[in-house]
Amino acid sequence: MIKLAPSILASNLMHIEDEIRIFESMNVPYIHIDIMDGLFVNNFSFGTSAVKNIRKITDLVLDVHLMTYDPIKHIPAFCKCGADIVSFHLEATSKPDKAIDCIKEHGKKACITLKPTTEAEAVFPYLDRLDQVLIMGVMPGFGGQDLIVGTIDKIKKLRRYIKEHGYNIDIEIDGGVKESNIRRVLKAGANVIVAGSYIYKDYNIEENINRIYSVFKEFE
Repeated sequence: MIKLAPSILASNLMHIEDEIRIFESMNVPYIHIDIMDGLFVNNFSFGTSAVKNIRKITDLVLDVHLMTYDPIKHIPAFCKCGADIVSFHLEATSKPDKAIDCIKEHGKKACITLKPTTEAEAVFPYLDRLDQVLIMGVMPGFGGQDLIVGTIDKIKKLRRYIKEHGYNIDIEIDGGVKESNIRRVLKAGANVIVAGSYIYKDYNIEENINRIYSVFKEFE
């Protein structure tokens, strides 16, 4: 099943509840929330209070992407404040198994994220315990970047390996996804599409989501 995950990093925080109501009315299943610590990436964003407040106003799946060093230190707090899926960067910890354990112990879905510079093979040893893999199509930290060449091949390689081993795992793509390349990432095997700048372009949220949905229909 193909799922859309609007990234609220690109949202108008003054109108976040109105935007969420639009997502709900259009059957958008996920909200993607980027958490940046200013160390792992050169930017800051939301914290536990933002996730907690969003959880209060919606039942949509909260897809929380930790761009932080030492994710094990942060995972419990985000699980407790309302995250449904917690993603951590493989590059940010020397103990990925412990991070997965921590997420699972809190009853949440576990996801590992790979930077563009990390090969798909790096996540293979953990796939039997994961619910999702997030492939970054841009260097993490800022929205509005172009999709990096090589992302499509990485998705293909990961999807092929998942299929060969019979795993039931979503592949999420985040960064640089727009109308001109969305067919390529879907054809490659991604089925969770994070979009921020494109969805909020000119603040025509409904129109932009409908454009994405029209492409989704081609793959149903």
